[in-house]
Amino acid sequence: MKNLSILIFVLSIFVLISCSNEKKGPSANQEEVKKMEQQLQILIDNFVKEYQPVEAEANLAYWNAANYSNDSNWAKFSKYDMEMNKILSNPKVFAELKKIKESDLVQDSMLQQEMINLYDAMLGKQTDTTLLNEISVLTSQIEQKFSNFRAKYNGKELSDNDVENVLKTSTNLAELEGVWTEQKKIGPVVADDILKLVKLRNKLAKSLGFNNFHEMSLTLSGQDPKEISALFDELDNLTSGTFVSLKKEMDSVLANRLKIKPADLMPWHYQNRFFQEAPKIYSVDLDKYYKNKDVVKLAEEYYQGLNMPIDKIVAHSDLFERKNKNQHAFCIDINRITKDIRVLCNIKPNEDWMGTMLHENGHALYEEYLSDNLPWILKQPAHIFTTEAVALFFQRLSTNPQWMEDMKIIDAKDKEKITPVSAKILRLKELVFSRWAQVMYRFEKALYENPDQDLNKLWWDLVEKYQMIKRPANRNMPDWATKIHIATSPCYYHNYLLGELFASQMYYYLADKVVGSPDAINLSFFGNTKVGDFFKDKIFSVGAKYQWNDMIQRATGEKLTAKYFAKQFINSEK
Repeated sequence: MKNLSILIFVLSIFVLISCSNEKKGPSANQEEVKKMEQQLQILIDNFVKEYQPVEAEANLAYWNAANYSNDSNWAKFSKYDMEMNKILSNPKVFAELKKIKESDLVQDSMLQQEMINLYDAMLGKQTDTTLLNEISVLTSQIEQKFSNFRAKYNGKELSDNDVENVLKTSTNLAELEGVWTEQKKIGPVVADDILKLVKLRNKLAKSLGFNNFHEMSLTLSGQDPKEISALFDELDNLTSGTFVSLKKEMDSVLANRLKIKPADLMPWHYQNRFFQEAPKIYSVDLDKYYKNKDVVKLAEEYYQGLNMPIDKIVAHSDLFERKNKNQHAFCIDINRITKDIRVLCNIKPNEDWMGTMLHENGHALYEEYLSDNLPWILKQPAHIFTTEAVALFFQRLSTNPQWMEDMKIIDAKDKEKITPVSAKILRLKELVFSRWAQVMYRFEKALYENPDQDLNKLWWDLVEKYQMIKRPANRNMPDWATKIHIATSPCYYHNYLLGELFASQMYYYLADKVVGSPDAINLSFFGNTKVGDFFKDKIFSVGAKYQWNDMIQRATGEKLTAKYFAKQFINSEK
């Protein structure tokens, strides 16, 4: 999945909701309760009054820097980021908040969620502001290097879109290897800085009593690191057998296309920089159906049919590639109060960018329909992975033949022709990505546990094990550092896979409860305003009012489970 985007919460308080609600003593004096809750409300009001405008300025500065990458814009963002650090690290405010939390007197459920959210956000900043600012500045410098970097091959400068196009379409073995190798040259440019950043983040985590930054990040986002590792082990077991057979199929097709032996396939032969996307091995080329289509207009029309218009969001967005612009994709809410929501993309008329446009605006709509009645601290998604789930739910439509027919991208004849293959395409996409997510999760976990190990070897050990791709002979380069998420969105990637699970869970809930076809496949939900109502009422509007698994159970009747992902993509052909 190219450009699996980041909903930019790097500038806000992350969705840091504890996994358990506070227990209240039955004998609490109501006067004491009232007094403590009033004290907490005053503290929160004062915090929001100070923090909210700075966050909005930081978000705007980040948007400008991502769109026009230069020293001045990144320095401006760093300045506001440091101001946010200063507010969140205030020891006096945190001490008062900690005292209130430990009093066990806050009984109002909404106020309690605000308290837990703010407490975890501030806990992660209770260290020397010099360290926090050093992390902030270095992160911005690394992101600037990524934004400015372009691969060069045969005297031509290549954007990420250009690189991906060569890897997908070329059959020239020298060109494939050359372009892949050239785009990896960002690694040595940023590797030392990323390693320094990792150690600074670990220093921060250890100063707060955590073993490392990875453990701290998961814990303060309401996730148990042991449970996440156990889930990844479970998903590894669920997908490994199916992936082995699919990998053989991929290798056979790719080798035949390139006129080489399957044993000679190398990383640059899999049509993607990281093999995070499925290569095109089936007879149907979905890109051709989007070649002359306006993917922005298609996204607008689809969401309008769900009674969730995105025209205002599109008007505020920056959607096409340009020099010195972030080459990926993300959604950002500049200001939670005014809902100035924007999307950055680098659109080309193909299936991948159609999916990305649906994805990013899924994020945007989550922000758009957060209830105005929510207190500011809870006016955000229940968790980072729940907003990813919504985005992924809609992204999958770009390969759905029913959706393509409904949107008049193809006719009934084309739909009949591609339907059997399109299900295989989506299934392959999901399983290829799940194996890539294994690499990312396990690499980052090991990286923060021991940043001084041989990271180049670790990276390729994991790639070989989980993606079954052969490492280039005698290559000892920091290829791990070429993945921007490791630097700028640390310990985040596992949330994409959790999002995939929840996306499948929502799909089958809607198929059963709204459409009335519990085992239906290829549903597009085109024009179904009840589907829009489900998202607006049960997912979006409640924001972070409930702990994330509580929200999922309220919305779908079950807590998060992998069974629907397995039903949709692993057991679908059994």
